[in-house]
Amino acid sequence: MASPADIRPPFTRESAMQKVRAAEDAWNSRDPQRVSLAYSIDSEWRNRDVFLRGRDQIVHFLSGKWTLEKEYRLAKQLWAFSENRIAVRFQYEYQTEAGSWFRAYGNENWEFDPDGLMRRREASINDHAIDVSERKFHWPLGVRPSDDPGLEELVK
Repeated sequence: MASPADIRPPFTRESAMQKVRAAEDAWNSRDPQRVSLAYSIDSEWRNRDVFLRGRDQIVHFLSGKWTLEKEYRLAKQLWAFSENRIAVRFQYEYQTEAGSWFRAYGNENWEFDPDGLMRRREASINDHAIDVSERKFHWPLGVRPSDDPGLEELVK
């Protein structure tokens, strides 16, 4: 599987879908360093109400995120694309240290440089408390298996 930075603009539907899946796989690794390599050195982020700039801040942010969000599993779906931009919708589930479960619903807008690195990420995310019986994502931690239903198949 290609890394997110291996897939460069201009995007076709196929390459945009590959970019989304590569990003999903990287995030499901919960490895902040690995995830950060898909972003330009001076990448700008808006994640909810947090504004970040650069890989060091991204690594720091993600390290804290995955310390608090246990059992993190993410599914992304391509929403739209253009020459150097991709929009996705996503859901992820996680458990807090206190044992409560949440599903986060969100949308991201991505803009890429010519080298395929994301130079801008705008994320809007809402968390919803769920009962453990409401979980949708049950694959082992890490990459979502290729035969596991994606977001589109799970949420009609």
